[in-house]
Amino acid sequence: MDDLSRKIIDSLNNDARKSFREIAKETGTSVTAVIHAVKGMESKGIIRGYIPVIDPVLVGYDLGAVIAVRISQGKIMEAQKKIAEDPHVAAVYDVTGEWDCLVVARFKGRDDLNRFIKKINAHPNIDRTVTHLILNTVKEERRVFP
Repeated sequence: MDDLSRKIIDSLNNDARKSFREIAKETGTSVTAVIHAVKGMESKGIIRGYIPVIDPVLVGYDLGAVIAVRISQGKIMEAQKKIAEDPHVAAVYDVTGEWDCLVVARFKGRDDLNRFIKKINAHPNIDRTVTHLILNTVKEERRVFP
């Protein structure tokens, strides 16, 4: 990825509603170059979409959790796909180490989290979970590169 593409992505990460003209001015290039670069990154799948960034607390999801999951051998993908279907789940990571999977999810409160944990623990291929509550978010970015 070239330097211009990185600058454009940085600009879009700060505000994806910026016009091509604003991005061109910010990056010191022409509007045509910005349009060409953005369209190229979209066609290659580098840029996969533009979404609003919602504050989960302001919409009632004030309890965040990172859940480590141990899954029966040979059934990891099946179990992860099932977990990923739940609307509480923001991310499912297939990881190395003691656990097979890490799940990042948001809940309206303890009862909501409790139902979710009991639901995934009832899955026949889930052996064990450990839930970590998120107390504070120090940094959370969607940036892919430094």
